[in-house]
Amino acid sequence: MHRQPENVDVVTFLLSEMGTSGSLDGQQHLVVKGRFASKYIEGILHKYVICGCCKSPDTILTNGNHLFFLICEQCGSGHFVVPIKAGFVASWTVFGVNGDWGFESTVEETENHLSHASTHHGIYDLQVREDDDWQMVQKQGNQFVVNDQPFYVNGFNTYWLMVFAADQSTRGKVSELFHQASSAGLTVCRTWAFNDGQWRALQTSPSVYDEEVFKALDFVISEAKKYKIRLILSLTNNWDAYGGKAQYVKWGKAAGLNLTSDDEFFSHTTLKSYYKAHVKTVLNRVNTFTNLTYKNDPTIFAWELMNEPRCTSDPSGDTLQEMAVYVKSIDAKHLVEIGLEGFYGPSAPDRAKFNPNSYATQVGTDFIRNHQTLGVDFASVHIYADSWISQTISDAHLQFTKSWMEAHIEDAEKYLRMPVLFTEFGVSAKDTGYNTSFRDTLISSVYKTLLNSTKKGGSGAGSLLWQLFPDGTDYMNDGYAIVLSKSPSTSNIISLHSTRIATFNSLCSTKCKWGCKKKNPLEEFLYHDDL
Repeated sequence: MHRQPENVDVVTFLLSEMGTSGSLDGQQHLVVKGRFASKYIEGILHKYVICGCCKSPDTILTNGNHLFFLICEQCGSGHFVVPIKAGFVASWTVFGVNGDWGFESTVEETENHLSHASTHHGIYDLQVREDDDWQMVQKQGNQFVVNDQPFYVNGFNTYWLMVFAADQSTRGKVSELFHQASSAGLTVCRTWAFNDGQWRALQTSPSVYDEEVFKALDFVISEAKKYKIRLILSLTNNWDAYGGKAQYVKWGKAAGLNLTSDDEFFSHTTLKSYYKAHVKTVLNRVNTFTNLTYKNDPTIFAWELMNEPRCTSDPSGDTLQEMAVYVKSIDAKHLVEIGLEGFYGPSAPDRAKFNPNSYATQVGTDFIRNHQTLGVDFASVHIYADSWISQTISDAHLQFTKSWMEAHIEDAEKYLRMPVLFTEFGVSAKDTGYNTSFRDTLISSVYKTLLNSTKKGGSGAGSLLWQLFPDGTDYMNDGYAIVLSKSPSTSNIISLHSTRIATFNSLCSTKCKWGCKKKNPLEEFLYHDDL
């Protein structure tokens, strides 16, 4: 096996994989209990010992921060293996020819013994993090960090989790979704912590709550923790869905206020007091499953003030300047973001050329000015070329996506000095000319742009797909839904990016110089330009 005797990781793994016991004898032969076909054992050795390129057994197993990398002494290639979670093992063969590096990816399901993840050491250790590592996500400069390690994000949106959890007949879909997302290595989910005055409302009227729906939100948070997924919780909506600012205005009118526009949500004292009361109630909520107050729970990545806020009555963008400080006054531990789509406003007229259309400058948001507001920790941007430019698929969508992302990453570095998270992106199956190949190309393009920022220590902190669905929820599909089990090519792209990000997060400390030159094969794998 070409392993040092003291390297028991391979032995431990083999015994776990084979479901038996055994030990090394005096000649360093592995003696196992039971009857096993040689082909079965060879299959295991091929995955974790044999070079994926030249098939030589002359490989060196390196183990750092629970990451396993096989380097071939014959051909110089590397074989990188990371079990993602809950039944999937993703492996990459990294090959080098005259200094040029590339990779091939496979995802295969392991049939058994994943239950040993918490008790056996070695290759499975990647799947389980100790609670000691489950700390608050923080910001250092233009990076997210956890325990002084970088935390680059590959995540997703599923907005309806609380409503599904409120019904016992659909609650299982929440667990199913987290299971699938975790299997693909996704680490952050964005979802709604509001439902104002609608069916299954959380807030039925100002400061009046349905306890059963609140318990459903408790469940979502506790279940996310089980799968090591952190949550960005949005606190209300710009749009009518799930109530949003229009519902606050309806409540105000019902209370006798003379209101003429939904935009008065941002300026009327009474409506602002309704919103503040909701913020205070949610942040101080004690989870009935975990007994943790929301504001003390590391499972919550960040608070989002509002989904896609717009105030067309004030094109300057100045209206959206107040609530971040209020959130921080209650919860100074968690990060706060606004929820903007990323449109440029009057504060940077030279950047308006990056907007998708002229109307974007008139919606009452200003990417730079708004994110310079006290209490805002990181910037948010959405990417919808098909909604903003044309509903007919074309290469112009890819060109816009790249320039849109690069402009915001540059501004986050130059002016804001904070991370930027692309909190929604996707393409609709309802678009003219849509096919899964284009979707895969778009997703790969987003990931590549982010990796180009990562390798330079830039502000591109991650992205969240819109949106991920489990099986059997097609009736909720707005056209953008991705069901991983039905989308193998897309799932492979997502899993690959997850693993590259997770590897970088594990290898690199924030104490090192960002953008330092990486030389070994594993680091070449991380930073190789091709996706």
